[in-house]
Amino acid sequence: MTLQTEAPDTVCPVARSLDIVGDRWTLLVIRELFMGTSRFEEIQIQTKATPQMLTARLKSLEANGMVERHPYSEKPLRHEYRLTEKGRAFYPVIYALRGWGETWSKDKSEEIAVRFVHRACGHDVGLGSVCPGCGDLVERKDLEATMSDQFAAERAERRAAFKSK
Repeated sequence: MTLQTEAPDTVCPVARSLDIVGDRWTLLVIRELFMGTSRFEEIQIQTKATPQMLTARLKSLEANGMVERHPYSEKPLRHEYRLTEKGRAFYPVIYALRGWGETWSKDKSEEIAVRFVHRACGHDVGLGSVCPGCGDLVERKDLEATMSDQFAAERAERRAAFKSK
């Protein structure tokens, strides 16, 4: 994860993309933003990033045009983070990682962590990007997300552990 301040040393789009989003922490920050988490503390809780690590990732994402800061409190000054058009355009990558992870990175006894239902027709889209009910190609804005009980409990436990520190 680097800030592009000089000409890249390659024309490879994969390498250039990895310069912006190529580490675990950055991808987890982006995941949180897509899940609707926008404040520093909650992003920190759910990613388990140190404050320094999270600050560095958010600054880099902001400098690379993936996120914008917006003040939500004047005293003390606090910001929330929102994906830009460029950041929102990254959703297919996060969605593909989700699908791959659901298929290859977990025990078969575990339920799907987040289910997506196509708002237009009400069908569960599973792990694909085409609705099996109506055949529409779906984007994030077309989907209603519901966390599994296990994933919701995991997130609540992280929040409670952070608050008890």
